[in-house]
Amino acid sequence: MLLSKTMQGHLTALMTILIWGTTFIATKILLLEFKPIEILFFRFTLGYITLWILFPRCFAWQGFKHEFMFLCAGLCGVTCYFLCENIALTYTTASNVGIITNLVPIFTAILAIFFIKSEKPGGNFYLGCLIAIIGVGLISFNGKFVLSINPLGDLLAVFACLFWACYSILTKKCSNDGYHIILLTRRFFFYGLILMLPALYLFNFEWKLSRFTHPANLFNILFLGVGASAICFVSWNYAVKLVGAVKISIYIYLIPILTIIAAILILNEPFTWITAVGSLLTLCGVILSEGKIKLIK
Repeated sequence: MLLSKTMQGHLTALMTILIWGTTFIATKILLLEFKPIEILFFRFTLGYITLWILFPRCFAWQGFKHEFMFLCAGLCGVTCYFLCENIALTYTTASNVGIITNLVPIFTAILAIFFIKSEKPGGNFYLGCLIAIIGVGLISFNGKFVLSINPLGDLLAVFACLFWACYSILTKKCSNDGYHIILLTRRFFFYGLILMLPALYLFNFEWKLSRFTHPANLFNILFLGVGASAICFVSWNYAVKLVGAVKISIYIYLIPILTIIAAILILNEPFTWITAVGSLLTLCGVILSEGKIKLIK
């Protein structure tokens, strides 16, 4: 039985999130020997090379207007989002960042009202978002109900959230022009890497490729570069094209649940009743936002 394009989009988004939900483990291991900017640059360089291997076809210049949109997508989704998120974690707590960055669907919905008129969300979406945010909050705090406020770190996390929402909207608008999804994603990566170069100097980037002789480092950078970057960005952009930026963005709420499961299985972290309640609320929020249950017309 053939699946509808909408169902294909949802399944693709779910598979993407399954991978993205475990990337924190690979990043955590790499942070023992790498700076955040080094992980970011190596990750997306490897992803860019992988996309060339997967689809070795040149992507001609598409005109200033279109190339400017590609550049903005690379700036928002590759350079700014990951830089803001990584730097935010050095100034504020992971709980704060986890809660703030999971507001992406709200930002995406607000931007869609102005830039993608066909994707205006209904009342169910906002109610589902509210429930999911409460669930994410419980998961992030996990029993530690002390919110450590740091204006700079929290503000950077808010900017990260906004940048990913912008990336989702730009991806949707670019994909509407019929470009091949791998070529489009590769162009995003190219501009993202180019715009990342000034940050290499500012954050004292070091090559030290000998670090990849350690199997753990090599495996984890391959996982991040090939799987979480090249393949997942293509699959995410494909899902956005089929379903829409607003509806697909709600899957981001599933990441905290997946990271908790991975932490329990791999890092032997405890599973509390607060985590269980938060996970249930997050799932209910996703289902409600997707319109599976109608509470508000």
